[in-house]
Amino acid sequence: MSEKTEPRRALGRGLDALLPVSAEKAPAGFGDKSVFLCPIERIVPMKGQPRQHFDEKALEELAQSIREVGLLEPLVVRKTPPIVGAPLAMGDRYELIAGERRWRASQRAGLKDVLVVVKDVSPAAAFELAMIENVQREDLNPIELAEAFSRLIKEHNYTQEKLAERIGKDRTTIANSLRLLRLPVVVRERVMKGELTEGHARALLQVPDDGDLAKLADKVVRGRLSVRQTEQLARKTKEGKTADGSPTTPGQKSASVRDLERRLSVALGTRCEIRDDGGKGEIAVHYASLDALDAVLDKIFK
Repeated sequence: MSEKTEPRRALGRGLDALLPVSAEKAPAGFGDKSVFLCPIERIVPMKGQPRQHFDEKALEELAQSIREVGLLEPLVVRKTPPIVGAPLAMGDRYELIAGERRWRASQRAGLKDVLVVVKDVSPAAAFELAMIENVQREDLNPIELAEAFSRLIKEHNYTQEKLAERIGKDRTTIANSLRLLRLPVVVRERVMKGELTEGHARALLQVPDDGDLAKLADKVVRGRLSVRQTEQLARKTKEGKTADGSPTTPGQKSASVRDLERRLSVALGTRCEIRDDGGKGEIAVHYASLDALDAVLDKIFK
């Protein structure tokens, strides 16, 4: 007598749980798990799907592969309500759950029809499945992953522990990922573009001020600093020191700002000040009389 094994949860098994063994064995019609060739124009991407960034070079390489050998893996979709007032010839519409990158590449490759498998799920469940698919493929960049974790926690009322169990990750991984959402938007964009790694981003989180953090991120990118160098620089910034280790005082201007003030003063013939606050600020141009102001304006507008 063979020993019975405990069945695994469907989500723990990933998208394999959604796909039938073959198209021939799929149920008839267009219900749950049915497989058929679908006109590509009847498929629409999921709104707010986890993956937001698609590498153009990689997308074109996949499109070329599809031109040569076709689409080898079906897209996972769910049926959506038809468009009100649309002609019957328009047919049903299907929202992508998994495979947007393959769908985009198939469009580039000129495919008219693609193989799809239909999953009968709610929009919320569809997002969860899309999330799991991307996590299992390691398709999301660190910021997309953090935003997806955050959305799942809010929309499904998960704790970090429950979410970790649901997607097969350690709770510490979830917590560290969510910390990345504390980064300023401009720094998050650098991570999404691949200019900064997740290691760089975590190192930068040591800096409490968003303005200082954004400046430091720019310096890391321009200087192509390693994660270790970034950690050291972030620590010095947090402790109130300049990059060379000398202490700073509140309001002290950097050498580059002072140099720019000097150049402006020479160019306009009067004292100029730059007041910066976290990457935003103003330029003050001093004048002693209206004649002096006219002279400055003449230099600016000439």
